[in-house]
Amino acid sequence: MTRLPVVITILLLLVFLTDCKNNGNKTVPGMEARRPNIIFILTDDQRWDALGYAGNDIIHTPNMDKLAGEGLFFRNAFVTTPICAASRASLFTGLYERTHNYTFGKPNLDDRYMYRSYPYLLRNAGYRTGFVGKFGVKVNEDILDSLFDSKELTWYPYFVDVEGEQVHLADINGNHAIDFIKSGKEKPFCLSLSFWSPHANDGEEQQYFWPEYCDSLYADTHIPVPETADPAFFEALPEFLKTTMNRKRWYWRYDTPEKHQAMVKGYYRMISGVDSVLGRIQTALEEEGLADNTVIILMGDNGYFLGERGYAGKWLMHEPSLRVPLIIHDPRQPDSKRSRKLDEMVLNLDITPTILELAGVDIPESYHGESLGAFINGIPESWRSSIFCEHRLENNALLLKTECFRDDTWKFIRYEDEPGLIELYNHREDPQETNNLALGGGYENMLKNYHHVCDSISERLMSERILENP
Repeated sequence: MTRLPVVITILLLLVFLTDCKNNGNKTVPGMEARRPNIIFILTDDQRWDALGYAGNDIIHTPNMDKLAGEGLFFRNAFVTTPICAASRASLFTGLYERTHNYTFGKPNLDDRYMYRSYPYLLRNAGYRTGFVGKFGVKVNEDILDSLFDSKELTWYPYFVDVEGEQVHLADINGNHAIDFIKSGKEKPFCLSLSFWSPHANDGEEQQYFWPEYCDSLYADTHIPVPETADPAFFEALPEFLKTTMNRKRWYWRYDTPEKHQAMVKGYYRMISGVDSVLGRIQTALEEEGLADNTVIILMGDNGYFLGERGYAGKWLMHEPSLRVPLIIHDPRQPDSKRSRKLDEMVLNLDITPTILELAGVDIPESYHGESLGAFINGIPESWRSSIFCEHRLENNALLLKTECFRDDTWKFIRYEDEPGLIELYNHREDPQETNNLALGGGYENMLKNYHHVCDSISERLMSERILENP
């Protein structure tokens, strides 16, 4: 069996600490003349393969596919915490959850973190900043006015009465975004467009609600059932993993074949609705003469189980929960640098420094992510070979505190309140993570080393937290 010598522990930790540093505060070479406009589009619960360009031959996402095909598509993009509140806080602050200390049920995100956020820094550097859609993070009320010149925060329900017509929330958000784009050209702008779609409306039996123009999509399509949706797989899980929120919501969405078909189609239709709005935004940029100098970044806020492992939702450290789509479309790139699929592991933490680098704004040393600007010009000489992920919210055993360390070959998962269960997967040979190698013998040294690495990272992230009472 493969074993890691103790020295590898130190090397893994050093690699991780190096990865947490940004790669400089300069603008992307050759692109300094005009500061670009930046649109950061965030979808809610869109997993990494829920678009055609990722290889999904069922879903209809022509505008996302075109954006990815003309830009950069990151096939191994991950969120550091697979839940919307903490992930969105990380996207604003560039920090791990354990450092910014925000998720559901926590006090408002500390102002001092938001004073290092990308909208605050860009606005102070002369950008016109705007926000549209789901903010998703509780902050002190007056901080919003220091972040954005314009904001249109929206909430459920998915259908809004507009002059007697029922308009879907995704289109409402698209209308606000287009209004912002057209509202001024005297400064470069950064627009954060945050969709609620395709998040389920958990209080409704139907769960997924889409624009009327998506009604006919997938009507005659059969949705494949994941291999790990086999009940035998779920029955083999430890008891405490059978009673989590992931299983509770499985009953809402996937507990019959008919329901699985209807729910996944509804989920896909909501993403197709977002795709339609993306097309309208690109048309508006063309009409306003802004398309050639506007960088569009599109990402999901966390992954999503569609029945894998007998689960729904997110929250856990398995691939469907952690992996998200990530596209960077920079029209200023030469053709030779575009249309690339990239396999390097990248994080939601990398978005904030990337936006700042694109705008020519200094990147705070406190950030845990690394700018993706180097990928715009080619491939970095060195890049991270491992990631750390965590979920810190606990809710009466429905949601579990858990961590993972993933490198190029291995994924190690542990549960804070169930230390007796460890998971170890060779994700190169076992991409669906079905064979838990920690249950057998021969990997004791490897498990011990990964425990030590996770302990060291956790302690470091905690040490960087701003004191609550300075």
